[in-house]
Amino acid sequence: MTISVSFRMGLCWFLLSFLFHSLYAHNDFFTSIGQMTDLLYTEKDLVTSLKEYIRQEENRLEQVKEWADKLDSLTNTATQDPEGFLGHPVNAFKLMKRLNSEWGDLESLVLKDTTNGFISNLTMQRQFFPTEEDQTGAAKALLRLQDTYQLSANTISNGDLPGVVHKSRMTVADCFELGKIAYSEADYYHTELWMAQALTQLDEGEESTIEKVTVMDYLNYAIYQQGELERALELTKRMLKLDPNHQRANGNLKYFEFQLEKQRKAEAEKKEQEDKKREKKVLDKREAQRKRSKDPLPERKKYEKLCRGEGVKLTPRRQSRLFCRYFDNNRNPRLLLAPVKQEDEWDRPRIVRYHDIISDSEITTVKELAKPRVSCPLCMIPIREKLTTAHYRVSKSAWLSAYEHSTIEKINQRIEDVTDLEMDTAEELQVANYGVGGQYEPHFDFGRKDEPDAFKELGTGNRIATWLFYMSDVSAGGATVFPDVGAAVWPKKGTAVFWYNLFASGEGDYSTRHAACPVLVGNKWVSNKWIHERGQEFRRPCAMSEME
Repeated sequence: MTISVSFRMGLCWFLLSFLFHSLYAHNDFFTSIGQMTDLLYTEKDLVTSLKEYIRQEENRLEQVKEWADKLDSLTNTATQDPEGFLGHPVNAFKLMKRLNSEWGDLESLVLKDTTNGFISNLTMQRQFFPTEEDQTGAAKALLRLQDTYQLSANTISNGDLPGVVHKSRMTVADCFELGKIAYSEADYYHTELWMAQALTQLDEGEESTIEKVTVMDYLNYAIYQQGELERALELTKRMLKLDPNHQRANGNLKYFEFQLEKQRKAEAEKKEQEDKKREKKVLDKREAQRKRSKDPLPERKKYEKLCRGEGVKLTPRRQSRLFCRYFDNNRNPRLLLAPVKQEDEWDRPRIVRYHDIISDSEITTVKELAKPRVSCPLCMIPIREKLTTAHYRVSKSAWLSAYEHSTIEKINQRIEDVTDLEMDTAEELQVANYGVGGQYEPHFDFGRKDEPDAFKELGTGNRIATWLFYMSDVSAGGATVFPDVGAAVWPKKGTAVFWYNLFASGEGDYSTRHAACPVLVGNKWVSNKWIHERGQEFRRPCAMSEME
């Protein structure tokens, strides 16, 4: 018995499709907006399949039809501008939530007829859906954005973010889910914020399957864990008005009253002891001020301030010394007729920006080459067997070599022409796409003295310089900041920034410690070239003094 040609072709197509999807089956979707766009099309396909199922059994499945209509409208809008739509962190979070949780609930509803094509399609697609880890990652990204940019839960819930095109409001269920994820991480600060927001929306009359008492139960515990017994007691009383028989609330009422009385007695005793010690001499004010001056603002706080556009330390006098110019790098033959536009961004360390340095068509090519191979971020350099996952970075990366495409070769040559540094010993072009709340926490690009073997296996010395292309505009957030010097550089499509990581002496410049701020709204694509010491001996001669 022979197998038909059509059957063999069908089987081949299925295996190829399965292999392709398997590459993404267990990826962290939330770490790359570019990769998340595929999920929108997957969801759109599921909606189409769902509507076909509804046409067959419309009378029996009216509840399912309402769900499909809602998602049909959403996915139609989303797929018109997938990256822009997912650039809104609430949309990205809700996509994770829908595919991880809500589609599963829907599957249970329609499983009565397992022979239907929709169930087969959904069951097959579910193995490639985001996981619980994706949903949690997207939620944590929202919380990170909330902290970094000092946003209230109400602002995020209403979708009132700067530069938003696809505004999306969070439901009570969305807020409750975010609060539960914070609760599961023992993050009672954010648990309180989001349970309080869910309760506010319920109080304002929003309809939801989530009951007030359930929300208040989580909120009460979060408040108690933060040591606010009086508020916890008041909320417990409010719970009991709604549900007098609530077992935990009745137990908490007695416990909180006892603990509050105990706390008041302890505070009274403490006050009495303090009154007896008032005659003790306190520290001189100037000495106290001197001690406070030794406790500078923590790096994290400086980083977050710079991300918000605060704390930039460039004085007017220093600003007056920064200029724009046409630059041909000492009459480089390739730049004579078309000098590049160079702008001073910062003086110490010297950071320069090059405008219109990469074209839209080149950006498109680089992104197309990178998208099929983006993977979870790696901590250092492309020696595959030596790399480990970097949890401090929320993005996905791909490495592109000059021999793969003429565009990459041209880009490498352009960097060499502008910097006058050898590219043969540089690392491959790294392309990164930042996901929901995408960031890269403060780090050095060069290997420090306590890391003598950082780039040993490359055999090209330390990272002497960094070249960073911005391949997209970002509606809000996404700046590159240097916390130690108070510098902030904002993304602008088609530009690149360049700085030296090492002094001419070969010593590391510790003022180049930098970070990529979380993307608040938008989709951030960058590519960078890490340039190494070997081959630069005559291009950037060694200096005599350490800091020169």
